Amino acid sequence: MDPEPMAPSRVLFVTGRLAEQPLRRVVAGLPNSAGIVPEVTILGVSVAALMHVDLLRRRLQVPAGIDRVVVPGWCQGDLAVLQEQFGVPFERGPKDLHDLPEFFGQGKRPPADLSQFDIEIIAEINHAPRLCDEEIVAQARALDADGADLIDLGCIPGESWARAGAVTKLLCGEGLRVSIDSFDRREVEEAVAAGAELVLSVNATNREWAAQLPAELVAIPDDPRALPTLQATVDFLRGAGARFRIDPIIEPIGFGFAASLGRYLTARHQWPDLEIMMGIGNLTELTEVDSAGLNVTLLGFCQELGIRSVLTTQVINWCRSTVREVDLARRLVWYAIHNRAVPKHLDSGLVMLRDPQDRHLEDDEIRQLALAIKDPSFRIFAEGGELHVINRDGHRRGTDPFELFEQLGNVDPAHAFYLGYEMAKAVTALTLGKNYKQDEALQWGFLTHPETSHRNRPDAGDSPV
Repeated sequence: MDPEPMAPSRVLFVTGRLAEQPLRRVVAGLPNSAGIVPEVTILGVSVAALMHVDLLRRRLQVPAGIDRVVVPGWCQGDLAVLQEQFGVPFERGPKDLHDLPEFFGQGKRPPADLSQFDIEIIAEINHAPRLCDEEIVAQARALDADGADLIDLGCIPGESWARAGAVTKLLCGEGLRVSIDSFDRREVEEAVAAGAELVLSVNATNREWAAQLPAELVAIPDDPRALPTLQATVDFLRGAGARFRIDPIIEPIGFGFAASLGRYLTARHQWPDLEIMMGIGNLTELTEVDSAGLNVTLLGFCQELGIRSVLTTQVINWCRSTVREVDLARRLVWYAIHNRAVPKHLDSGLVMLRDPQDRHLEDDEIRQLALAIKDPSFRIFAEGGELHVINRDGHRRGTDPFELFEQLGNVDPAHAFYLGYEMAKAVTALTLGKNYKQDEALQWGFLTHPETSHRNRPDAGDSPV
């Protein structure tokens, strides 16, 4: 007779309020082969990582019939105390609940589906009238390739661009969607006639003629710090039957940034039916910091508030990849909010300065490697704040690559170039706290350029490195 199959064990998963829905979804998706019947209990804390054994001793209730209890991987304290109190085994799960399938022997979790988004990117070509047609088309194509949905022709206040219509027609002929950023009536009307579908922007100064245009408008306050001045324009455009969205205007840090975010909250409450746009370039271009973190934060705010379009530009050097960043960010925040999952361990494309995980060798491990190497090839490591260059002839370590190189003896020019290149990468890794692995590219998120290993090059030869 075949043995009877073992009954599945009842497993109680403990978590905090923020992780409840994603945890329920993950454990519900565990296949029958995992051999468990999952149950979930929520303690009175928001963040599961703040749990401690003492808290569980006071608050946890374990239902009858539970075979084992899984607590968050960050839970501190001695689990044996809980096992003695409740009479069932306790164990720490993974630190990331999405790794539970692997924890139960079901293989690594599949990558997050980041194909969904609902925030439109309007990418501005700044000072378009100063550029020739070829430059505008080249910029537009590049912005489109990076994820822009509309190409915005940024005009120059106080000047009138005679080619606004012609350039709009040129871009539309390239299959691109176009918006026009101007208060000049001639520029706007000619661009709209040539195919521009969005006009930035409209307030009391131009709403009467703009409302007659066969294009969507972006309504803004007459005074950015006085949201009520937007009400008259909203009423006027509604009365005229115009298509429009609103932009309460975000302001730079030090010039009312916090208050301007509050105006977006007020606007969403006051006009729940209107589409809203945010000009995020007002912050990224005017804050001297790498733009990726700001873009993710602002896109998260937009996603939560139902702001479905953002205007950005990439003029200053620290914003040079901002459209790509926004494209990745809008996917990340859509997934996080629609799946009630924190935007962590989903995709590392926007982790550029540091690395997603810190993987380093301990000093004892380096010493053991040095003892085990018996050939003349050089191995390079960046560990413990130092460079290590190791082969059978010795273990050189230090922070100055020039001093280390002098200790290597006679090295032919090709290998000297190779060693210099690798040590430069290793110093960069040490400087930024990144992971360095010889013959592999440093990781720069979506900006990473794969490298061909020295050993895989056709001209590498057989001599040791």
